[in-house]
Amino acid sequence: MVKIDFWYSIGSTYSYLTVMRLAEAEEAHGVAFRWRPFDVRHVMVEQNNIPFKDKPVKSAYMWRDIARRAERYGLSPKLPAPYPLPGLVLANRVATLGVRQGWVEDYTRATYRRWFEAGEPAGEDPNLSASLQEIGCDPANVLAEAQSDDIAKALSDATDEAMRLGVFGSPSFVVDGEVFWGDDRLEDAVLWARKATGRG
Repeated sequence: MVKIDFWYSIGSTYSYLTVMRLAEAEEAHGVAFRWRPFDVRHVMVEQNNIPFKDKPVKSAYMWRDIARRAERYGLSPKLPAPYPLPGLVLANRVATLGVRQGWVEDYTRATYRRWFEAGEPAGEDPNLSASLQEIGCDPANVLAEAQSDDIAKALSDATDEAMRLGVFGSPSFVVDGEVFWGDDRLEDAVLWARKATGRG
């Protein structure tokens, strides 16, 4: 099975498009994605790369671009979605815990669906509790563990690893050290991975 690291941060708008179609991409292309949540806000601050803050023209383009791509993928977001997310760090701590416990994919899809299709910001209630309940998790237990020093360090370590690999934005795909940034680079990452394993 061809494996691709999927680096993403709940809080990234374009990651909605990828998150909601990744399972289909796995089935269609015979690949497996390793979900790697990280803190993209920290990366952007470190690199002085805040893409949409105080940029109304660029922000308007972003929402229109997402709308066009969402229609192509059969998605129905209500745009603009609440942005930016005050709860970005907590949302990604929960995802980091989900990696350990095996429910990161279900949680990420659920929280993005509520954020983009119901207008409920990820990383806070009602989105947070409802998304966890939907996938069979106890919100109180999850939130207590997600806010522990252990999970905070795990997210920080993952973010440091992402930066060492050259990841600077979300979504990104990493294949044998090659970085592909953006939802529109998903297929390029798949082709590269298949070529590297002789399946291209």
